[in-house]
Amino acid sequence: MTSRILRPVRAGRAARPRSARPRSAAPLGVRLPLAAAAVVAAGLCAACGPSSEPVGSASPTTAGPSTQALAATPSASASTEASPSASASPSASATTQASSSPTPSRTQSGSAAPKPARTSAAPAPARVPGPGYDSSADAQKQIDAALAAAKADGRMVLLDFGANWCGNCKAADKVFAQPQTAAILGASYHLVKIDIGGNSSANSALLRKYSPSGGTYTMPVLIVVNASGKVRTDTHATGNPSLTAEGINAFLRKWAS
Repeated sequence: MTSRILRPVRAGRAARPRSARPRSAAPLGVRLPLAAAAVVAAGLCAACGPSSEPVGSASPTTAGPSTQALAATPSASASTEASPSASASPSASATTQASSSPTPSRTQSGSAAPKPARTSAAPAPARVPGPGYDSSADAQKQIDAALAAAKADGRMVLLDFGANWCGNCKAADKVFAQPQTAAILGASYHLVKIDIGGNSSANSALLRKYSPSGGTYTMPVLIVVNASGKVRTDTHATGNPSLTAEGINAFLRKWAS
């Protein structure tokens, strides 16, 4: 049996049982790599510097140039995609070009020459009745037709009250037949010849209607009325003009307008 050598215990130092010794959490072979990793981490912290943001906070909002460029690119493309009709719509651009293209006017050099302005043709001369007076004619109907024609063409109406046996009336008929006087009558008047030499009460009533002053009438009685039937002059009141071409023509020109 082997004898154990007992060593004396130093004063002030109590003997510790073996079970009370603290043991390392890992063997030495495992602790060496952990120590190396800690040294590498300390070097990285020293190189990057301490973080000024608290733990758990969001990443800094200020991005670098490359990040900002990348951030701006999607927004620009998004705005382009959001308005396809304003940028890449072929139909819209074609419609714009079609609407903006000038429409050729008719007054360009290639158009036809302008037509000359229309000039209203002078109305045909009015019919001038021949000499004498028709006792069987409906004088009122003739006057109404002359007034209607005067409203259409702007001429005056000349009422000639006379008789077939009247010498002055025959002298006036000769002047009316002359070319110059006939031209004035046809251009400016509708002539109506009314017989008052017979026993027609209707024609006598027409004379008093347009020449109401009464008394003794000197034939021919020449009365000018407008298209409304209003009397402009009455030779029974003013006296007859000279029954010559000069006298009658002057009378007709005076009351033609």
